[in-house]
Amino acid sequence: MRLDAATFLLQWATGGIAFLWFTLRSQEISIGYSKLLRGVFGSLAIFAVAAGFFFDKVLIRELASIAVALIALATLAKKSAKFDLVAVAIGAVGLVASVVTSNNANLVDLLRVLVGAAFLGAVTDLMLLGHWYLVQPGMTRKLLNELTNMLLIIWPLEIFVMILPTGMISVLNGTIDDGWNGILGYFWVGCASLTGILAWFTRAALKERSYSAVMAATGLSYLAILTAFGTDLVARAILAL
Repeated sequence: MRLDAATFLLQWATGGIAFLWFTLRSQEISIGYSKLLRGVFGSLAIFAVAAGFFFDKVLIRELASIAVALIALATLAKKSAKFDLVAVAIGAVGLVASVVTSNNANLVDLLRVLVGAAFLGAVTDLMLLGHWYLVQPGMTRKLLNELTNMLLIIWPLEIFVMILPTGMISVLNGTIDDGWNGILGYFWVGCASLTGILAWFTRAALKERSYSAVMAATGLSYLAILTAFGTDLVARAILAL
């Protein structure tokens, strides 16, 4: 299992654009939100290109990253989300290429990259969407609830693909040495558990009627980003050793 900056950044950009489409499909949010997210994830795709050419070039992945960036930035002010799906499809092709060109890659590695993209995209978009309620406070909470529910669906899948053999169970039982006497393995368990707990608390907060509940949910999603990145990156870094 290989961990590299270009693949990680393309994962993040692809997953983020996928859940941008998920949020925009109901056309209940202002165009400013799409500008923000396409700008953010388009920029991440540009960084993915730079990292790929600088560190370890995989041509198909780098071409996919260029296409994702161009689509995101070219459609910055468009209300339609149909081009976002095109960017997601191209990004997925680049992610698949990053796996199949790796030595000793297998289906588990592919699942980890694709599920990880969805996981990172969902948690990032949840935080950004919660923040957008400060800009557009008249929105219903349906969009936040839907995105929180999606994170709660993807979260156990993320854990599942990371414990598939050879995975984090091998780290916890000492078969794989994390270099820190098992501390990183337990740190991963903590991050994985807290991500789910924070997502559940976010959903619970959104059930409260006061507007401060949205701000509380947004704060919880900020914490969830930290633990989610720990869940994905710590596991992949250890298993790449």
